Amino acid sequence: MTEIFTVFAQLSYAGIFLLLVLVNLAPILMPPTWLILASFYVLDDTQNPILLALIGASGATAGRFLLLYGSGLFRRFMSDERKSGLDKIGAYLQSKRFGFFTASFLFAATPLPSNFLFITYGLMRAKTAQIYVGFWLGRAISYYVMISISKIVLTPFTKLFTERLWGIVMIDGITVGMLIFFACINWNLLISEKKLQFVKPKIWKL
Repeated sequence: MTEIFTVFAQLSYAGIFLLLVLVNLAPILMPPTWLILASFYVLDDTQNPILLALIGASGATAGRFLLLYGSGLFRRFMSDERKSGLDKIGAYLQSKRFGFFTASFLFAATPLPSNFLFITYGLMRAKTAQIYVGFWLGRAISYYVMISISKIVLTPFTKLFTERLWGIVMIDGITVGMLIFFACINWNLLISEKKLQFVKPKIWKL
């Protein structure tokens, strides 16, 4: 892992962009992008924090775009009930002027994992620029903040990978748990009648 990190670092900002595209393309088992960016800065503080944040946001957005597209291919395996629920959420967000923008921005500006959000977008076949504009803006802001305080609060990237891999697994475990939780919600009932009801999560047809 250290060798891979070194290779991308030698490519300067282009290498960082490419690495973040790959990381954000993967649905699970990847460290938070802000941690990678902040660690790049810890290891080489000659980089411009603002430019690093903008490149990071662009790489993350490109990767999540590909993840969204790839996730949409699995919609055919979903039950009609799950499809109906996702379509209901999509229609609700679409009915709000900045629905998709707000949802994407809130996830991007906070430590919440965004992989399950884009998987959900893909499964509901959401197609709007609001998703990417909100995500990019939120990521740019959060990345700049984390880069600015990285020397105070962060352990370098390579050390974190060798000693704290369990943290990455834990984050992905939380993400999977959130996916199951949202799959159990009867979204048709919640949105139409404002009643919270849980159902058996029959996500896949098989």
